[in-house]
Amino acid sequence: MKLASIFNETRDGQLVVVNKAVTKAVAVPEIAATMQAAIDNWKETAPKLKNVYDSLNANSSDSAVFDISSKVVMAPIPRAYHWADGSAYVTHVELVRKARNAALPETFWTDPLMYMGASDAFIGPNDDIEVENEAWGIDFESEVAVITDDVPAGTDAKSALDHIKLITILNDVTLRNLIPDELAKQFGFYQSKPWTSFAPVVVTPDELEGVWSDGKLHLPLRSTLNGKLIGSPDAGVDMVFDFGQLIAHAAKTRSLIAGTIIGSGTVANQGSPTGSSCLAEVRCLEIIKDGKATTPFMSFGDRIEIEMNDKEGHSIFGKIDQVVKAYQKK
Repeated sequence: MKLASIFNETRDGQLVVVNKAVTKAVAVPEIAATMQAAIDNWKETAPKLKNVYDSLNANSSDSAVFDISSKVVMAPIPRAYHWADGSAYVTHVELVRKARNAALPETFWTDPLMYMGASDAFIGPNDDIEVENEAWGIDFESEVAVITDDVPAGTDAKSALDHIKLITILNDVTLRNLIPDELAKQFGFYQSKPWTSFAPVVVTPDELEGVWSDGKLHLPLRSTLNGKLIGSPDAGVDMVFDFGQLIAHAAKTRSLIAGTIIGSGTVANQGSPTGSSCLAEVRCLEIIKDGKATTPFMSFGDRIEIEMNDKEGHSIFGKIDQVVKAYQKK
């Protein structure tokens, strides 16, 4: 089934069930008011939500059906308790390091990289990307993400897969030129990770039959900047750490609360034969080839679109479609 959160003048939005085509939806306050409430009680709410989903697709819903495009869609869980982003596509990290003549430690291939992000800075698929200064190096990062139920501490990678309840795609906005100074302090990202935006809908694993297997989503993820396709790498290829391994890594020393969101990191294929999922990688390839980067980072007015289609060409999660804009300091 497919779910979304729409704006209703509250911080956490209203949970809605969305049809397969991502065109129609229905509110379900009698089942759960919010996405977080639904996943808090997933064993009870999931079957009820599935019944609504089936009725909606059969055009037999008893509830008021509306056009989802007429509503403001928020992030699925606008204020999540926990957001951790991995770097499962090690080839991406390897390329970035190669561009600055830095060796890749062997442990990167055996132990996932992961950081905890700002889960209060989630925005919707059509919200502007507001940044103060273009000189900060504005970049997009196209990723796959999963949402879990409660995960006990010490859960192994195989068991962790059973805790994945919802899947989606996202744009992990990054300010590249702020990263070096932050990492030099050896305390991780903060200012360089301002916003994370999500596709309109999240889907249950059964909705991805044939393309979701072994904790990976085996479909191309398309990133289009100002009408130009930047890349469409297959998210199931060259993913060194599957989502089971990423969840197990996050839960090694503590439990994860229901509604935890785990990101894959920038989707990348070996040698980037199908393009890139961020401008940093495009620039790294230019440096390796020509000795310098010629592609600029994003500017105010630029438009980034991120989408994943099924094998028939239909959008699975809906489209992330955002414009970069300046915000004014207060």
